[in-house]
Order: sequence, then structure tokens, then C-alpha cells
Amino acid sequence: MKQYACVTGADRGLGLGMVKQFLHKGYHVLAGQYMSSWKELEALHEEFPDRLYIFDLDVSSDESVKKAALYMASITDSLDILVNNAAILGDITSTIFDELDFDQILNVMNVTALGGLRVTHALIPLIMNSETKLIVNISSEAGSIGQCTRKAWYGYTMAKASVNMQATITQNMIYEDGGQVLNFHPGWVQSYMSGELNTVAAISADESAENLVGLIARHKEFAGPTPAFIDNEGKPQLW
Repeated sequence: MKQYACVTGADRGLGLGMVKQFLHKGYHVLAGQYMSSWKELEALHEEFPDRLYIFDLDVSSDESVKKAALYMASITDSLDILVNNAAILGDITSTIFDELDFDQILNVMNVTALGGLRVTHALIPLIMNSETKLIVNISSEAGSIGQCTRKAWYGYTMAKASVNMQATITQNMIYEDGGQVLNFHPGWVQSYMSGELNTVAAISADESAENLVGLIARHKEFAGPTPAFIDNEGKPQLW
């Protein structure tokens, strides 16, 4: 039986790494791209022409998400795994004593927090029509209130905390029907979140992706009435 996984923000970094992992595990992968100028997905498509579907996706846009959902529904009537990965970082230096760009913070919230909710909402019929019924959110320790020590990062941290609340509300709704939500802190990943590749971070995107997809394969171990919030090694995170 064919299994389908969707990854948002699949152009590069962790999203691209997870696309690779799912493909190597035999999944048909629906890859939402925002920057078509990045060619890694096209190269993967040459290697997996029958199992990789690439489409434009701007998670900040209702219209783009609805269009993408219609495209995915034309390919499959069920979606085993949704990975809400697309996010932006925004300003991480301004404190409460500095000038705060509230429009920029709103943009981060729109992409990083509401983006995953838009996609989940649009795809929930396909998700609940699958055997796995699994929603995966790439959250962050930055969204943890219980372990927060930051004095800035308003947009990103607030957005990731919102992702955690979304997970709980969604799981409350779908749990009795076999649905599951899993939130990950992927580690300090060498990503392009700041605009350039962060080469000093602790773990490469491919390494984190391999760990996360391995944990996704074990998702039933973390199942319960509330979502799991774990890191890339499976260790619980504080909410």
C-alpha cells in the first residue's frame, strides 16, 4: 500500500532533509516549496520521479494553501503524515527596551504559527482518511515557557509557543478517532533560518532529519491523550 507524507518548507534545510528521508523509506512525498530558485528538490525529483511531487506553497497565504490542498487531493485521498516545517525567524535581538517592529512580529506569527494551522486545517480530511493520521509540527525549545531564558526573540518564541497550543487543541479533537499530533524540538540545526547557513550549530539538517523520521516511525510509543513534545533524541521537552 502506498504511503504519503507531506513536508512544508521543503526547499532546503530540515525540510529538504526530511523529504530525503521519507523518499529513502519508500514514501510518496508531497513537497511544498516556497523558493523555486533552490534546485535540490528538482535534483531529487530526477532520482525519484514517480514518488516526489513538488508544488508551490506559501503557508502565510490562505489562497496558496487551499490551492496546494486541491493539488494534493488530486493525487491521493489520504495523507499518512503531515510535517509542518515551514517557518521564518525574524528579529532575535530586540528587547522590551528597544524599538519593536510589530509588523515584522506579526509576519513571523503569520508564517511560523498560523502557517501550520492553515495547512493542517486544509488537509485534515486527507489526514483522517489515512491509517496513520499523524500530524508532526516542527516546534522548538524556543517555544517552551517552562525553560525559557531568552530576553528577546519575541516573534519566533511566541509563534512556537502557539504551535504547541495548536497541537494540543488539534489532538483534543482527533485523538478519539485515532489521530495523533507530535511536536519536535529538532535540535540546534545548521539551517538557513537567519538567511545564511548557520555552520556553527550543533547538528546538520540531514542528521536531525534522520533522527526525526526515525522517531516518527516509532510515533505510537509517544501516543497519548496529549501531544508529545520531544527533541530529536526522543527526550521530553517542557511545555
